Amino acid sequence: SVRALAQPSFEHTFMSGAADCLKKWQGKDGRFLRSNRDHKAVVNALAVNDDGVLVSGGDDGSLRFWDYETGHCFQKTTTVAQPGSLEAENGIFATAFDLTGSRLITCEADKTVKIWKQDEEASDETNPIDMPAWRKQCIAESKMRY
Repeated sequence: SVRALAQPSFEHTFMSGAADCLKKWQGKDGRFLRSNRDHKAVVNALAVNDDGVLVSGGDDGSLRFWDYETGHCFQKTTTVAQPGSLEAENGIFATAFDLTGSRLITCEADKTVKIWKQDEEASDETNPIDMPAWRKQCIAESKMRY
């Protein structure tokens, strides 16, 4: 079942999040465009900013950062439940970007609201993209039909 939707301000499409994947749809006629399949948990939350960064949050506390246009997952992280919480309480229930689009706000199962900011010192040298693996993944996904 679908648990999350996000629609960017810059094009007439939308993303849906469900059990273990995200799907991109054409807004005009509802035509399916592609799947992003790097999430290993139920996707509860989606948000997209004007820079084309899509964030998905899972019920296991996982956060995935995607390029909205290409579907490339360029960063993965996991939230940490606050001290005194059960390990099962690290799920992400909701996500939103602030008005600048540079800070991510998450609502989590451990009863916290967290504000995440980008690493100002990150660069292509410190966080390189594995282009051969990404191309291989894109080709494999383009051959899959849903």
